[in-house]
Amino acid sequence: MGYKEQIDISRLPQHIAIIMDGNGRWAKEKGKLRVFGHKNGVVSVRDVVEASAELGIKYVTLYTFSSENWNRPRLEVAAIMELMISTINKEIGRFMQNNIRLNAIGDLEMLPEKAYNELTGAIKKTEHNTGLVLTLALSYSSRREIVHAARSLACKVQRGELKPEDINEETFKDNLYTDGMPDPELLIRTSGEYRISNYLLWQIAYAELYFTSKLWPDFRREDLFEAIVDYQKRERRFGLISEQLN
Repeated sequence: MGYKEQIDISRLPQHIAIIMDGNGRWAKEKGKLRVFGHKNGVVSVRDVVEASAELGIKYVTLYTFSSENWNRPRLEVAAIMELMISTINKEIGRFMQNNIRLNAIGDLEMLPEKAYNELTGAIKKTEHNTGLVLTLALSYSSRREIVHAARSLACKVQRGELKPEDINEETFKDNLYTDGMPDPELLIRTSGEYRISNYLLWQIAYAELYFTSKLWPDFRREDLFEAIVDYQKRERRFGLISEQLN
């Protein structure tokens, strides 16, 4: 029996976040340039996103490009931006066919103008789709997001729109980039690394963490199903004890 058949559809995580790591190493192992790995990583994105939509997952958020990634070699960054543009153009039909709504979080204004325009255009085209919400974390830093939320709240207090004593976890959450989205219940990281890399630090407070040694270009739907099966075997206590849950 495959992993898909083991999944309890009534207990799916609403939101899966993924750190797609290992594109460069995958390419290096094959004697290719790093961009070759990024191109093949797109195949994994398509497979995983479509499998998530078929299962009924409501939100998938992909760590696509971090704010620190701007420090990579200029040619690699340029290639990634061009790949993003071409991929969005190619995938927009699939998004419409599969009722997928595209979203993006991060410091998007740092993107090259062409990439920014293609991205926002695709988001606009899919805004009325009602299925899975696919969020790309681009030029993203969780620490910057938290600082941005704190600054936003400070400005509201300064303008008299909010009292300091009214600031709590909910008001803080409302000022994050992910406002309106449930927190991820499952975080997947590929490539065998065991770190979070400044990704959704506030949002993953109670997420189940799943690490796999597979490099991202080798990660496919069956690997996603395996991660979900593993997630469903865990007991999510949120500070309680097992007896309280039962």
